[in-house]
Amino acid sequence: MAGLREKQKADRERRILEAAVTKFRADGYRAVRIEDLADMAEVSVGTVYNYYQTKGDILMATVAMEVEEVLDAGLTILADPPQAVDDALLALIFAYYDHSLEYLTKEMWRTAMALAIEAPGTPNGRRYFELDQRLAAQMTDLVQVLQERGTVRRDLDPRPLGVLLFNNLNQMFLEFVKDDDMTLEVLRRRVDAQTRPLAQLIAAGPAVH
Repeated sequence: MAGLREKQKADRERRILEAAVTKFRADGYRAVRIEDLADMAEVSVGTVYNYYQTKGDILMATVAMEVEEVLDAGLTILADPPQAVDDALLALIFAYYDHSLEYLTKEMWRTAMALAIEAPGTPNGRRYFELDQRLAAQMTDLVQVLQERGTVRRDLDPRPLGVLLFNNLNQMFLEFVKDDDMTLEVLRRRVDAQTRPLAQLIAAGPAVH
C-alpha cells in the first residue's frame, strides 16, 4: 500500500508540473492561476498546495526539472568528451543551451531568475543557486576529465577554471533570455567565438586546431 501511495503521489506531482509547463508557456507565467493548474492536472487546489506553497515554488520546480535533465545529458558527454578541448567544452555548453527551452520560455527563466535574486535566502533562492553550483561543478568535472586525458594543462586548477567557464556561459544565457529576439543559434555563435580562444590557452601541447 505504501508503494501505491508513493506512486499516486508522484503521478499527481508529475501532472501538476506538466500542467504548469503547458499553461505557463501558453498563457504566460503571471496570467496563470493555481486554480488553472489544478483544473488541467485534474486535482484539487488543495492538492496543489500540498505540494507547493506558491506559484513561484511550481516555477522553480520546473527549473529544477530542466536542470536535472541537463545534468544527466552532461554526464553522457563527460563519459566520452570530444578529443579537442574547444569541442569538448562547447559540447557541454551547447547541451545546456539546447535543452534550456524544453520546459521553460524566456519569460519563465526571467521570472525564476528574478525570484532567486530578489530573495536569495528563501528556499526558492537557495534552490536556484544550488542548481547553478551543480552546473558549475559539472563544468569543473569536464576540465578534470580533459586534464586526466592529457589535453588540458595539468598546472591549472580545474575548480576556478570550471567556475570561470560556467560564469561566462551563464552570463551569456542571461543575455539570451533578456532578448526575446535572440535565437539559440546566435547565442551558440557568440559563445563559440569566446570559448575557442580560451580553449587554446588552456590546452596542453599544440593548439586545439
